Amino acid sequence: MTLLSRLRLPASPPFRRPHDLVYADAECPPTATLFGLGVQHMATALALIAYVLAAAQIGELDGEATRSLVTATILSMALATFLQSWGGKLGAGLLLVHIPDPILVLVIGLVTARYGLGGLVLVGLVNGLVSICAGYLMPYLRALLPPTVAGVAVCVAGLSLITPGLEQIGGMDGHGQFNSTDVLVGLVTLAVIMVLSIWGNRRSKLFALLAGLFVGVVLAGLLGHLQGFEQLAAAPVFDLPSVPAPNFAVDPTVLIAIAVLSLMTQLDVFGCVVLLHKMNDSDWRRPDMQMIGAGMRANGLGNLLAGGLGAYPSAVSSANIALAHISRTTSRWVGLMIAALLALAAFLPQFTLALTLIPRSIIGAVGLYAAAYLIVSGIELIASRALDARGIFMVGLSFVAGLGVMFDPGLAEQAPEPVRFIASNGIIVAGLTAIILNLIFRLGISQHARLALADIDHAQMARAITDFVEGQGAAWNARRDVVRRAAQAALEAAEAIVAAGNNRRLLEIKGSFDEFNLDFEFTHDGAPLPVSRPETTVDAGLLELDDDAFEAAMARTLSGVSGVLLRRLADNLKSGQRGDTAYLQLHFAH
Repeated sequence: MTLLSRLRLPASPPFRRPHDLVYADAECPPTATLFGLGVQHMATALALIAYVLAAAQIGELDGEATRSLVTATILSMALATFLQSWGGKLGAGLLLVHIPDPILVLVIGLVTARYGLGGLVLVGLVNGLVSICAGYLMPYLRALLPPTVAGVAVCVAGLSLITPGLEQIGGMDGHGQFNSTDVLVGLVTLAVIMVLSIWGNRRSKLFALLAGLFVGVVLAGLLGHLQGFEQLAAAPVFDLPSVPAPNFAVDPTVLIAIAVLSLMTQLDVFGCVVLLHKMNDSDWRRPDMQMIGAGMRANGLGNLLAGGLGAYPSAVSSANIALAHISRTTSRWVGLMIAALLALAAFLPQFTLALTLIPRSIIGAVGLYAAAYLIVSGIELIASRALDARGIFMVGLSFVAGLGVMFDPGLAEQAPEPVRFIASNGIIVAGLTAIILNLIFRLGISQHARLALADIDHAQMARAITDFVEGQGAAWNARRDVVRRAAQAALEAAEAIVAAGNNRRLLEIKGSFDEFNLDFEFTHDGAPLPVSRPETTVDAGLLELDDDAFEAAMARTLSGVSGVLLRRLADNLKSGQRGDTAYLQLHFAH
């Protein structure tokens, strides 16, 4: 038992454990394994301190100010990661690791150049408050953010990693030329990660990324591609962040840009929480808005508190989600270990600097794996829902908008100055486009629909019912597997009603949907059909009867084969009398 395992974490929603996970959400790994997983997650996150260093260069900060910014930022990452892993009302309760927010590099650089580190205090305040407000509003935005919207944001996030990943793994210079040594180091790193994560045993899968990083660094050292030892020697062994004096003279337009970018960052938080939730639960069906809101509040609270230290704002790391996928471990205890290690590393500048000196080609290899994982995960989220013409255009046009600004950066230059930062980010553009189109395309769609069956020819009845169920399921953006099951059950129910005889005639089918429930109801003439009891079974000798006897047995009531099949397809059956007509209702939990 580890020291961390003695803690009592807040309860998380019930998950059905996926069989391929080594350590699931609430399971605490052994001490050595927990430490090893924490180290490789920490290494992945700290490698992305490069965003902070890039902002420091833009802001022309000196060495001492840069070290203070890095230290404060790592503390911010530790705090937010702790809140996410701890859970409750101020965290998602998932293995979500925080890194410097990549979309804020230029803005933070300009703020520090003009207002110094003190300007980041107000930036953190605005960023945190917007995130916290978004977290509290999220439970009311379920209809605006279906899995297809999250899938678009996640998939475009993966696509956005391809170009920088290829440039890093190839060591491209300013003229677009590849460096053969960097290519070799990057490809070997990627190969080690893939081989161990696919064909390795349980332990090797846990440390596939760490093994890849180690092999890559050793190979780079043997080839003479490790640099920065002079910087490492000059860095202090222990350092504390110096709290800057707040500067409240930041231009309001800059704060508006920060607020908008913070709101857009929540799209990434949304997608990451959905991915981790889906990885943890084999019965995953839809985004948990309470969990997503708690994840956003953790992001906001971390930035709000760290803003007082003059820290660079943080966001959830998709690269660490890919690492969780490689290691087949989503334990919250790993997140607590990561938070502890990050907090310790924040005061050890030599250690953190050593991690930032990892060759770009190795970081590029990790980025390409993350890109592959995010692209496929986004496609799975999109494909989990049935799509009609509205859904197809929403997804397609969102990709066109997001990839358009990625492929042609000049498009963003045509946007007004206040929104140019937003227009230049493909993830934000794609996510916003998906939300807006989803809202527009929902206009005119009723959550209730009906189809008259009395005048439809019997030969066309099956096709009409199937088209109605599948068409409405796609219009409502219902889960594809539930729609398929509902169509099969509707056909079986219609046949059972007609076959029961006694003047029973199909009159109408009605459908309704509210994201949690999908219902279809048949109305018909005659007496209500008796609904089988759960214990009803099918006589094993039924299939041995001749055709006439088989049809007679099928036609008796729902207590025969039709009843058994319907009970297996639908989650609940209900029949009764309503006025002059009878009904049979099929309910599907969504």
